[in-house]
Order: sequence, then structure tokens, then C-alpha cells
Amino acid sequence: MSTRSIVIDNIVQVAAEQDKALAPMSDDLVLLESGLDSLCFAILVSRLEDALGVDPFTASDEIVFPVTVGEFIALYESAMVDVAA
Repeated sequence: MSTRSIVIDNIVQVAAEQDKALAPMSDDLVLLESGLDSLCFAILVSRLEDALGVDPFTASDEIVFPVTVGEFIALYESAMVDVAA
């Protein structure tokens, strides 16, 4: 399963568990408009660390916070490449 699929699946799962209505997923969807709140994002990042073995928010001294779903996915994809290297 690709990193993108894992991230999207976890977004959908967290939203369902927290009774949040998700906006239609697209790379240019602004995270703040996705339907997830701060608790959802905390749960999501924790689950993605378990699933992927990396937390890109603590793995680097230079943190760029993603604004869109596409940037969020790219952050994890990049972190996975860094771990593999």
C-alpha cells in the first residue's frame, strides 16, 4: 500500500471515528477546511507514526507545516524516503 493510500485511509478512519464530515479529498483541499479538528489531527499523526514508523514533525529540525492535503501527504512521502535512505 502506498504512503498516499495509508494517509488517506487514516484521514477517513479518524473522521469517521470522531463523527466528522469530511470535505471531498483532493490534493488542493486546505487542511483547515477538511472537516478535521485539532484532536483529529493529533490522532492522525499518532496513527501515521504507528503505521509508517515516522513522524515528520519531529524527524527534522526544519519543519514546514502543510497547508493542503497534498502537502500533508508529500510531507509523509518525503519522510519515508529519508527513512529509507
